Amino acid sequence: MSVAGQNLKYLRKLRGWTQEEFAAKLGIKRSLLGAYEEERAEPRLEVLETISDMFKLTLDDLLRKELSDTKGSSYISKRRAQKLIAASNEIQLVPVKAAAGYLAGYADPEFLDELNTFTLPMLAPGNYRAFEIVGDSMLPTPSGSVIVGEKVDDLEEVKSNQTYIVVSRNEGIVYKRVMKNNKSRNKLTLVSDNTAYQPYNVNSDDVIEVWKAQMVISKANTQHRWDVNQLANLVSNLQDQVTTLKKKMN
Repeated sequence: MSVAGQNLKYLRKLRGWTQEEFAAKLGIKRSLLGAYEEERAEPRLEVLETISDMFKLTLDDLLRKELSDTKGSSYISKRRAQKLIAASNEIQLVPVKAAAGYLAGYADPEFLDELNTFTLPMLAPGNYRAFEIVGDSMLPTPSGSVIVGEKVDDLEEVKSNQTYIVVSRNEGIVYKRVMKNNKSRNKLTLVSDNTAYQPYNVNSDDVIEVWKAQMVISKANTQHRWDVNQLANLVSNLQDQVTTLKKKMN
């Protein structure tokens, strides 16, 4: 029997994940992960491939080497453990100039490795990514801010009126407040905090990734200046929304 089960347990604890959290990231049931870790079952190939990509290990590493063995002269094992611990805190940054390439390379390890990374020690263990946003659609969040998001693996986990980075084939990378569409489970309604922008729908099938906003990083002393036309549009849209709500209530 391979040492894959032991390695799965070791890697999970290295990242500080519970069995429930690790199983969710792998797309399997917690009970199945438990069976793998307790060596009551051998991990499936697709699960091992996902772990290989996640931790940047080879299948041979997972199946044949005891990753937790740092005894004696096993310097490589020690270095691997140190890198994995560091990797758990690294956040890849997707700048605006890389947004177009991200749509094609979001699942390509080589593309992701080229992105700059940073760390935020206040974040709990998890799968995070940061995206630079431009424009005034999410004011008061200023243009040029960096949104740090945690990966949402299932659209069913998306909560209405929360802010997310939504990556879709047609709309690209956008930072919006998401509303569940009660009329159709196959659509998400994306809403801007700046009411000068109208809400719009995206098809769930077009959504590639969703990242729940956890932190907003913006430059110090950044202050958006509204012009008269923007303020007029804002007031007009608010009046329209109030009128619509009154009609619905009556």
